[in-house]
Amino acid sequence: MAVKTVVFPHCTSCNRPITPDMKAVHFTCPNCAKVTIWRCKICRELVRLYVCPACGFEGP
Repeated sequence: MAVKTVVFPHCTSCNRPITPDMKAVHFTCPNCAKVTIWRCKICRELVRLYVCPACGFEGP
């Protein structure tokens, strides 16, 4: 029997894994729409910046 591995997305700001129980959000980059940006609850509350890895767009 093969073992299946679950890969969680990571917060774009702090690189913390986003688990199903976290209150996180995801959206496409508002500048290029090529990348999905993930934001954990902590980074959203602290208004930490994120940087799009595709185009370098910075957002709050």
